[in-house]
Amino acid sequence: MTTQLPTTSTLYDTDYCLWIETTLNQLRCGRFNDIDIGNLIEELEDMGNSQKDALESNLRVLLMHLLKYKYQSSKRSNSWLYTIREHRKRILKAFKKSLSLKNYSHTVFNESYQDGRELAADESGLSIKTFPEKCPFRQDDILNLDYLPE
Repeated sequence: MTTQLPTTSTLYDTDYCLWIETTLNQLRCGRFNDIDIGNLIEELEDMGNSQKDALESNLRVLLMHLLKYKYQSSKRSNSWLYTIREHRKRILKAFKKSLSLKNYSHTVFNESYQDGRELAADESGLSIKTFPEKCPFRQDDILNLDYLPE
């Protein structure tokens, strides 16, 4: 009885790590006809979407904390300062790795601000009306490591 080896497309569903190793080996060896193109395309799309999702998440959190810092000044803490700095650095690092993410950030900025505004209201217990509908911060300031709204 012979055991049939899995194809790369069935390998994708049964052993993802081995599928990656196999696909990398096929690429390195120039065995392009053996590559599971459909799943490879899907994975590459997912990688790009993951980077965009991470950027949006970091932007939301940064904006939320900047809003809380500005509009809930009596509760300012080192934890907020840490979070502001951490998420700025994550965003700036993402921009260094992929300049196109900077362009993407402009596309999703208003939506991210509205999400950050809602999160700030939820977390602070303040009315959503406390936070302006239009972002009170310049985009350049938001990523300035020394900027804090007063």
